[in-house]
Amino acid sequence: MIHLDQTYESYLKGDKKFRIDGIEERIRGYGWHCDGNELKGHYVTTDNYKLFYNMLGEYVEKTPIKHLVNI
Repeated sequence: MIHLDQTYESYLKGDKKFRIDGIEERIRGYGWHCDGNELKGHYVTTDNYKLFYNMLGEYVEKTPIKHLVNI
Protein backbone atom coordinates (compact mmCIF):
# COMPACT_ATOMS: atom_id res chain seq x y z
CA MET A 1 0.00 0.00 0.00
CA ILE A 2 1.23 3.50 -0.81
CA HIS A 3 2.11 5.79 2.09
CA LEU A 4 0.24 8.94 1.09
CA ASP A 5 1.77 11.18 3.74
CA GLN A 6 5.31 10.25 2.69
CA THR A 7 4.43 10.80 -0.95
CA TYR A 8 2.44 14.05 -0.82
CA GLU A 9 3.11 15.85 2.47
CA SER A 10 6.09 17.76 1.05
CA TYR A 11 3.78 19.19 -1.63
CA LEU A 12 1.50 20.65 1.04
CA LYS A 13 4.30 22.14 3.16
CA GLY A 14 6.69 23.34 0.47
CA ASP A 15 6.83 24.93 -2.94
CA LYS A 16 6.68 21.66 -4.88
CA LYS A 17 3.95 21.51 -7.53
CA PHE A 18 2.43 18.97 -9.89
CA ARG A 19 2.81 19.69 -13.60
CA ILE A 20 -0.43 18.86 -15.41
CA ASP A 21 -0.60 19.50 -19.14
CA GLY A 22 2.36 21.91 -18.84
CA ILE A 23 0.79 23.96 -16.03
CA GLU A 24 2.02 23.87 -12.43
CA GLU A 25 -0.72 22.99 -9.93
CA ARG A 26 -0.56 23.28 -6.15
CA ILE A 27 -1.76 20.26 -4.21
CA ARG A 28 -4.62 21.09 -1.83
CA GLY A 29 -5.27 17.63 -0.41
CA TYR A 30 -5.12 13.88 -0.89
CA GLY A 31 -6.77 10.76 0.45
CA TRP A 32 -8.21 7.35 -0.25
CA HIS A 33 -11.29 6.73 -2.37
CA CYS A 34 -13.61 3.74 -2.36
CA ASP A 35 -16.72 2.46 -4.10
CA GLY A 36 -18.63 1.99 -0.85
CA ASN A 37 -17.33 -1.52 -0.27
CA GLU A 38 -13.57 -1.47 -0.83
CA LEU A 39 -10.66 0.87 -1.42
CA LYS A 40 -10.13 1.56 -5.10
CA GLY A 41 -7.09 3.83 -4.84
CA HIS A 42 -6.23 7.36 -3.84
CA TYR A 43 -6.89 10.87 -5.07
CA VAL A 44 -4.95 14.13 -5.18
CA THR A 45 -6.78 17.45 -5.26
CA THR A 46 -5.13 20.45 -6.91
CA ASP A 47 -6.44 23.97 -7.51
CA ASN A 48 -8.23 22.86 -10.68
CA TYR A 49 -8.38 19.04 -10.77
CA LYS A 50 -9.02 15.91 -8.79
CA LEU A 51 -6.66 13.18 -9.97
CA PHE A 52 -7.44 9.52 -9.31
CA TYR A 53 -4.92 6.68 -8.97
CA ASN A 54 -5.45 2.94 -8.51
CA MET A 55 -4.08 0.87 -5.61
CA LEU A 56 -0.77 0.44 -7.45
CA GLY A 57 -0.34 4.21 -7.70
CA GLU A 58 -1.03 4.26 -11.44
CA TYR A 59 -2.86 7.28 -12.86
CA VAL A 60 -6.48 6.53 -13.79
CA GLU A 61 -8.23 9.82 -14.59
CA LYS A 62 -8.59 13.49 -13.76
CA THR A 63 -11.75 15.49 -13.32
CA PRO A 64 -11.97 19.28 -13.32
CA ILE A 65 -13.08 21.02 -10.16
CA LYS A 66 -15.81 23.51 -10.82
CA HIS A 67 -15.36 26.67 -8.82
CA LEU A 68 -18.47 28.51 -7.74
CA VAL A 69 -18.39 32.24 -8.32
CA ASN A 70 -20.82 34.51 -6.46
CA ILE A 71 -22.09 37.33 -8.62
